[in-house]
Amino acid sequence: QVRLAESGGGLVQAGDSLRLSCTASGRTAYSNAMGWFRQAPGKEREFVAAVSSHRWNFGTKYADSVAGRFTISRDNAKNTVLLEMNTLKPEDTATYYCAASANIQALMAARVDYWGRGTQVTVSS
Repeated sequence: QVRLAESGGGLVQAGDSLRLSCTASGRTAYSNAMGWFRQAPGKEREFVAAVSSHRWNFGTKYADSVAGRFTISRDNAKNTVLLEMNTLKPEDTATYYCAASANIQALMAARVDYWGRGTQVTVSS
């Protein structure tokens, strides 16, 4: 079992930056890929970003809507994944969920093994 705990959400203005953090505990060796999804009111949950854990290749993937503005990173020693969000837009408003899967392809396809409880990000115009 892997437990994911998110932090760092909040209310910001358009153009501001925010950093989300997710810390994994438990059997983290089974979570080779970690990432973020988001869900806005009335919309489906969507993929945001993912990072693999291989020591030789911290591969990253981003949704087109956030590429160039968001940066995902991972600290395996701390079992933590960060999401740096810059130039935030009102359409980034959503509940952001940390996710973990066996590999990055599965995570991007929403075949998620573990979910966090979510943290709210609100961007005002």
